Amino acid sequence: MSENDASLPPAVALLARPGAARDRLREALVQADVALVLEEDPDVLDAATLIAVAPQAVVIALEPAVEAALERLDDALSSPAFTLVFDEAELAARREGWETQRWARHLAAKLHGHRQVLPPGAEVEEDLQIEPGMPDTPAQLHVDAPLDFHLDEAADAADLLAGDSLYEAPAHWQEPQTLEQALAADLPQAHADANSDAPATPADAGAVAPPPLGDHSRWALLDEDSAPAAVTREAAAPPALPVFDSAHLSLVDMEDTPPGTGPRRGARGAVVVLAGIGGPDALRRLLAALPSALDVPLLVRMPLDGARYGNLVKQMARVSPLPVLLAETGADVLEGHVYILSDDSATALRDGGLYFESRPQGLELARLPPGESAVILLSGADLLQVDPALTLAEAGAWVGGQVGEGCYDPAAATAVVAAGMFAGEPQELAQAISARWARPEQGEAQ
Repeated sequence: MSENDASLPPAVALLARPGAARDRLREALVQADVALVLEEDPDVLDAATLIAVAPQAVVIALEPAVEAALERLDDALSSPAFTLVFDEAELAARREGWETQRWARHLAAKLHGHRQVLPPGAEVEEDLQIEPGMPDTPAQLHVDAPLDFHLDEAADAADLLAGDSLYEAPAHWQEPQTLEQALAADLPQAHADANSDAPATPADAGAVAPPPLGDHSRWALLDEDSAPAAVTREAAAPPALPVFDSAHLSLVDMEDTPPGTGPRRGARGAVVVLAGIGGPDALRRLLAALPSALDVPLLVRMPLDGARYGNLVKQMARVSPLPVLLAETGADVLEGHVYILSDDSATALRDGGLYFESRPQGLELARLPPGESAVILLSGADLLQVDPALTLAEAGAWVGGQVGEGCYDPAAATAVVAAGMFAGEPQELAQAISARWARPEQGEAQ
């Protein structure tokens, strides 16, 4: 390989199905400064095309849908001329922000053959070189350091510093320089002379004695001479407190108001949407076709791997004219809202209205008021929900099932349609719900 060839960016082929994962991987390769010579879906790629572009590395987004294609391309991918880099498609699609930048740096290091994975501006510490002998001491390091300049500068600035005006020593006072001088200082000696009974000598008469400490033999906590005069009148009696009548006290029932006696807070019924495989697309079309106001809530039950129901809320909120929320335990089920149910989300009645509670078995159709409720079975709905849905229909509920080419798993939906329930595309199911529960627009004649 020539020097010019070594300086060229590495040729890389990207094998991934169209979607968010492929877009993220393409962005990472662009940041990695490589030559993207091929970008293709493994399901439609043939081995000859891959070999013809002669990539130095192949980046593959792994997912169950491409396993058969990778087995078909195994001979070509086994070539020692390729450097294979695998990434989980699901992880690549969810990677954002800092994680995207970090993974792009590691990918660049892998493709360019270096170990620099730190962000720009980071410094790599140099390797320490071990040398024989003891390290220099601080005194050795400063043996030639000039100090005269600093001493002269401190002496010149001494007069400019503020003085201490809080205390000035007496003119005759001399600070002891040694321990012996401190013990023999005038002040302790004068104090000893003041406490002794010996008369003062003429030599001592000229000495300045310290101020007397005072006679403390008669000190007391209370000065009897200055004690206040005795109180000659009784202290005023405190005002009489009102008598609290405890004879008529009774216990108050702290339980919830009996059902049916308080104001209704939640909706009377709900439209339950059951889905599974292929359900996200069908649910998206169903919600997009609904009006902006309904007199009934929609409860969406669609089990997800990893219970990432928050992501489903964000996806459906982009297309739904109705507010899309995640069901919260204890909250009322409000009309005109779409609720995404988690695995243990369930409903119950309180004061004639629905609210959310948590139960291990999750939502039970039998607990819904049949005359005010409906059930829609989309692609991938659980077959175990067919009998409860038909039982609810016999009690007065409206039930419908998805049909058409977009229904990837029609087993449950077909079962309710075969029993005589409503059949239609997701848009037609939305129209049927709107015809029954659409709220009149503001300003429309009543």
